[in-house]
Amino acid sequence: MPELPEVEVVRAGLAPAVSGSTVSGIEVFDERSLRRHDAASGAFDALLQGQRMLSAVRRGKFLWIPLSSGRALVTHLGMSGQVLLRTPETAESGHLRIRLHLDHPEHGELRVDFVDQRIFGSMAVDRMAPTSDGLSAGYSGRARGAWESLLPSQVSHIARDPIDPGFSEQAFFAALARRRSGIKRALLDQTLVSGIGNIYADEALWAAKVHYEQPASSLSPRKAMAVLGEVRRVFDKALAEGGTSFDAQYVNVNGVSGYFDLQLTAYGRTGRPCPRCGTPIKRVAFMNRSSHFCPRCQRR
Repeated sequence: MPELPEVEVVRAGLAPAVSGSTVSGIEVFDERSLRRHDAASGAFDALLQGQRMLSAVRRGKFLWIPLSSGRALVTHLGMSGQVLLRTPETAESGHLRIRLHLDHPEHGELRVDFVDQRIFGSMAVDRMAPTSDGLSAGYSGRARGAWESLLPSQVSHIARDPIDPGFSEQAFFAALARRRSGIKRALLDQTLVSGIGNIYADEALWAAKVHYEQPASSLSPRKAMAVLGEVRRVFDKALAEGGTSFDAQYVNVNGVSGYFDLQLTAYGRTGRPCPRCGTPIKRVAFMNRSSHFCPRCQRR
């Protein structure tokens, strides 16, 4: 599943093209990709038609585009979703579920194709409400506007992510101190801290020399700070490489894969030597997924 770096790469690619664009047409090819849209609030296409897009915003793994109506187009990539930016003459995309036709004041006619092989992702037009703390709802680069402190209802339960300007380190450390579960399980809890998935949790814990089952509440303040620091560092490195792509499902808006998989130190390196001590990386079952760690460097 795409994690924060992959979704941020998509957001950054979309922002210049959608900001200021007007939705001139909508084509829905598969209604399953609208499973999170509340039809009672209005038809998806009717709520989008003629709307001006104001920016592109992200919190954790959620991406949304504020609209001139005061609502937002919310997108979640799920397991294999892609948001591809196209010109009218671009060839048809495979597994196309939704297409938006846009008119941009400078770039002219554009289209946004929502492609999803496994159909776990979604698009929805959602209501917005002010954030509880009055701060910006998510990360939007340098863009600013009245929409900045408005949050889609579908994202309201999602915690801020570690690179969000409104992220509270103090609140995060206090929450960790109350958690008896293992630190990796805590990091994957999107209501505690968002954007971290299996790949970047394994990478950050390897870098911090912390076992994935170490109880979160047992971490010293110094070690908890080290874990958070490594999460941020691995995010920065992944963003610089365009995210992590193990196959063609994880691409940016131009359909190009990221290259951070070439720099992974623990995730997906089962049996290969730990870059730090040479001990073979171990893979174990974890929450219907896997954990990758060094048995020597990351002792519980």
